[in-house]
Amino acid sequence: MQEQELISTVIRPEVRALSAYKVADASGFIKLDAMENPYTWPEEIKQEWLKIVHAAEINRYPDPEAKSLCRILKQYNNIPDESAILLGNGSDEIIQLLLMALPKDSCVMAPEPSFVMYKQIALCLGLDYQGLPLQENSFDLDLPVLLESIKTRQPEIIFLAYPNNPTGNLFDADAIKSIISTSKGLVILDEAYAPFTDASFISELSNYNNLLVMRTVSKLGLAGLRLGFIAGNSEIIEQLNKVRLPYNINTLTQCSVEFALSKPDMFQEQTNTLRNERARMFLQLSTLPGMTPFPSSANFILFRTPKDKATEIFASLKEKGVLIKNCSPQKGLLSDCLRVTIGKPEENNAFINALKSTI
Repeated sequence: MQEQELISTVIRPEVRALSAYKVADASGFIKLDAMENPYTWPEEIKQEWLKIVHAAEINRYPDPEAKSLCRILKQYNNIPDESAILLGNGSDEIIQLLLMALPKDSCVMAPEPSFVMYKQIALCLGLDYQGLPLQENSFDLDLPVLLESIKTRQPEIIFLAYPNNPTGNLFDADAIKSIISTSKGLVILDEAYAPFTDASFISELSNYNNLLVMRTVSKLGLAGLRLGFIAGNSEIIEQLNKVRLPYNINTLTQCSVEFALSKPDMFQEQTNTLRNERARMFLQLSTLPGMTPFPSSANFILFRTPKDKATEIFASLKEKGVLIKNCSPQKGLLSDCLRVTIGKPEENNAFINALKSTI
């Protein structure tokens, strides 16, 4: 059997039609492309952490339900007592669990542009994915179109990133409530960038039985530990738990996140610095000719370049040692757009200087 014939025989057509998620090689660059917290821990905190890791029993399987970590996450995130939570190996696994649990041919809906994995995983599983364009320039929800689509298609799941990635904006809270009330399926509020905004739907979990809120510790500063969680209706979480693979959160992640969350002041100081840097970067980008930054409630800024210049500017910045994200190839509302992560002040200065010399 020829190789292509073998592939077409054993691999579903939905998978063959996809492109793999690519991560750029950031070796040797000022890395401002992946929305990471650029700050590490003070040496004394690292030493405390190493003692915890040293005592970890890695010869044993981890707690399959991560009960201690779940309690800490609920407290840290002010999750209502009556809500349950489920942990995943990053938010990506949570999205996958949600979509794997759906009936065949279910409709999955999300605004576009938004986090690419909603669409990627839905299509991989052969689900009916429907993307609904955001409003041009403002990137707001087109609420009348969205509500009509919900009534017509009756999606089993709607994903709303809050703040949205890659645009950085917060959708109108009343519009989101209308969507939750209109939908007969689940509405997932993806609050990955919660550390960089004061807006949240966590407090609304008790008011809607079809609302689930998803978060991650990655943007807080623990991206290497790969931990996400989803919170909401305990009966729904119980069903999702049937899809979760056993021992999906390893021992080192469990004990490391527990330790890290005992240092809230450290993370608060870091996120406050990044918020301040975000405001400074927005002002600097606003003064550069031809650059149009969009207001952001996340730890990145999306900005529009002059027409047909985004890829050229991206390449020039890379030549100068600064790696950001080129969103322009996604086309549509992201044509001519680049996205820069907020880094340390010196990294942000290097980016601005490289951009000035490019334009």
